[in-house]
Amino acid sequence: MSDVTKTVQKWHANFKKGTDFDSWGQLVEAIDEYQILARQLQKEVQSSNSHDFTEEQKKTLGKFATCLEMRSASLHCTQSQEEFKLEDLKKLEPIIKNILTYNKGFPFDVQPVPLRRILAPGEEENLELEEELDAGTGAGSTPSFPSRVPGKLLPRLPSEPGMTLLTLTIEKIGLQDAGQCIDPYITVSVKDVNGIDLNPVQETPVATRKEDTYIHFSVDVEIQKHVEKLPKGTAIFFEFKHYKPKKRFTSTKCFAFMEMDEIKPGPIVIELYKKPTDFKRKKLNLLTKKPLYLHLNQTLHKD
Repeated sequence: MSDVTKTVQKWHANFKKGTDFDSWGQLVEAIDEYQILARQLQKEVQSSNSHDFTEEQKKTLGKFATCLEMRSASLHCTQSQEEFKLEDLKKLEPIIKNILTYNKGFPFDVQPVPLRRILAPGEEENLELEEELDAGTGAGSTPSFPSRVPGKLLPRLPSEPGMTLLTLTIEKIGLQDAGQCIDPYITVSVKDVNGIDLNPVQETPVATRKEDTYIHFSVDVEIQKHVEKLPKGTAIFFEFKHYKPKKRFTSTKCFAFMEMDEIKPGPIVIELYKKPTDFKRKKLNLLTKKPLYLHLNQTLHKD
């Protein structure tokens, strides 16, 4: 069996694994598999040394990677209007299985993913070291940030009798290299005990200023469920992200979370953990031993 045949068989196995997780409702695992496969296909498409596939086949693989990303995006945001359904993705199985002989048109009108890095979950960690060697860029930089698209924040829900709504004010985050983070922002998600989204994921705008070891946000995030309706084991996650110009991608630097018993009015300081984000809270490693945290303020609204 040739190496290229083995590669195609591996891709097909990964695809099946992802769609199986998807159909079982294990969405976090499905997204992981889809993103890993999309990354592998994109690597093949971008490789100038690869002569295993024709240009036409590479174009098809690129479109396949696009569909994997679209399905991942649909799972990430369950309220997405442009949903790419599991049954649509399953229609592509004959293509990945028979890519070496497939000669029909692609069933969906999509374009190959643009030439950029697609990083499998956790893979970006391997790229950190060379980035840190360029850390001198923070010296002499201005305390404000270039403009990025505004954050995706949602308004407060209507009040209901006897129900409590939570507003989280993200005050600031403490980081050793705060001055070197470009376009920093935080995504906020509410996950159940299995790491499944209970609310739409929200994004803050880019931070307003940085000062010493702090990046200041001073932004309110309205949690999109009444506190009483959050199931047992729920946690609210905060992922700190920043742009890496050399690699042309946005990277998660660290994350934090708060659990149900920590919901109470007033300020709260929570620990930062190393990526990749573990929504199931099983493998947690502190980012630093230094006293650097995410600073929040909680406001509870009860009608």
